[in-house]
Amino acid sequence: MRSVEAHGKTVEEAITQALQRLGRTRDEVEITVLSEGSRGVFGIGAELARVRVTVHEPEPAPATAGTAPVPLERLGETALNILTDLVELIGLEAEISVRSVDLDSDAPTVVLDVEGKDLGVLIGRRGETLQALQYVTMQLVQRKLRRWVRVTVDVAGYRDRQEAVLRAKALRTAERVQRAQTPIAMEPMRPNERRIVHLALSGHPTVTTYSIGLGDERRVVVSPRTAAPVTVRR
Repeated sequence: MRSVEAHGKTVEEAITQALQRLGRTRDEVEITVLSEGSRGVFGIGAELARVRVTVHEPEPAPATAGTAPVPLERLGETALNILTDLVELIGLEAEISVRSVDLDSDAPTVVLDVEGKDLGVLIGRRGETLQALQYVTMQLVQRKLRRWVRVTVDVAGYRDRQEAVLRAKALRTAERVQRAQTPIAMEPMRPNERRIVHLALSGHPTVTTYSIGLGDERRVVVSPRTAAPVTVRR
């Protein structure tokens, strides 16, 4: 993992500097605010905002001795076959298809859909089983291709519905931040959920986002782009 620390008059300015140094966009990194800074009194005792920006670059899965890697062009086919085998091993009947494949970006991506009856067992509480199924599928695909790729699995449209809910919540929070002109912390979220919020607001003209907290308490903060650092509202 590569990371840099940067400072600026505001959190947003510090984030911008770090992204420029890394040559990355906001959705490709994890942002940790080390200090929101302080204006001081009459300029005395002022402190700059400080952030740490980390790029996650997972290493390719280890090679399997005696076998050649599967070509990247077969990403969709490989992911489809692996997920089909996993669902059959679980003992469920379902129709599995490839929604999309992107081989042109730095992070090759495949999106798979699972449709059928009584698939709640594949989703689990708050999508935890679905997240685990997606993780296992991705690990097996990476082992076959011997390189890092992103695999997204959706079951009966659950992930699409949840993403729509999170995007709407992010936009509502942005509206509150615009009115109050003060940062607001959203509820704790898993990494994939935080990424959806960051992406939903990445092009917003008046607010920015970053993450605070550790482990299960890590959450997204939505903040005015030009506001001075203040205490985060929860």
